[in-house]
Amino acid sequence: MEGVESLDIVPIGRVISGKSDVARVDWAGVESTIELHEELAGALLGLDGYSHVIVVGWLDRIPGELNDRRQSHPAGDERLPLQGALALRGPRPNPLSVTVCELLAVDGATLRVRGLDLIAGTPVLDVKPYVAHYDAEPDATIPGWAQG
Repeated sequence: MEGVESLDIVPIGRVISGKSDVARVDWAGVESTIELHEELAGALLGLDGYSHVIVVGWLDRIPGELNDRRQSHPAGDERLPLQGALALRGPRPNPLSVTVCELLAVDGATLRVRGLDLIAGTPVLDVKPYVAHYDAEPDATIPGWAQG
């Protein structure tokens, strides 16, 4: 592929949490702290006016063989149809995680959030405010198998 061969990405912080199980399924009630580099405290000005944020993380503890998979069954359930890695929310070629979570507090360079699906120590690459009219698509559809 032509273009950029590699990227240098520097984490802006890390997740502080009592959770370390990468296989955890329900993150809805989990409260975590995102500790950013101190020099980024000023970059958080105004973020406390939002109820939710988008957190981009780097899944550094996902085994390489999972990231190398090109196809799998959703959640490893062979009763569900085989899907390409980019058609699933799980492991992928670049172990990026994008999560919308509730913002509970901003204190200096620290964010307190609920519903972040990242374990303790996960590098955080970016934080963005969640803006419903930009970030939600009310007419979006999903395949039948994903509807439960």
